[in-house]
Amino acid sequence: MKALVIDGSATIGFLLRDERGAEALNALQAIEDGTPTFVPAHWSVEVANGLIVAERRRRASQADITEAFTLVAELPVECDDETMARAFRDTAALARQYGLTLYDAAYLELAMRRGASLASTDSALCKAARSAGVPVLG
Repeated sequence: MKALVIDGSATIGFLLRDERGAEALNALQAIEDGTPTFVPAHWSVEVANGLIVAERRRRASQADITEAFTLVAELPVECDDETMARAFRDTAALARQYGLTLYDAAYLELAMRRGASLASTDSALCKAARSAGVPVLG
C-alpha cells in the first residue's frame, strides 16, 4: 500500500477498547509501519468528538480519553490542505452519488485524489469506496 486515508471510525476503533476490531488495528499497524497517512481537515474534530461522547457515555474514563488524545496527537498523519477547497464541488458530488454525508465523502475524495487505500469501519463509506475503485483496508 502506497498511502492510506484513515477516517474517524477507524481511528476511534483502535483507541477505544470496546470498538477495537481487525480493520482498525490493521490501520494502526499500517501507520506504525510508516505508510504515508492522510486525513481531511475535519478528522481531528471528529475523532475528539467521538472520544468525548465515549467519555460522557461512560465507555471510557477521563484518564483513558486524555491518553487517547495524546496518542492521536502523536500519530504521523498529514492533514490535507485541499479538503475545504473541494468541499462544494468534488466532495459534494461524491456525497450525492453515493448517499454519504459530506464528512464521509471527504474521506473518499481524499483517498481517490491521493491514490490511497481507505481505512474505515463505516459500512456505507466502505461500500462507496469499493464502488469507486478505492481499495479498503480490511
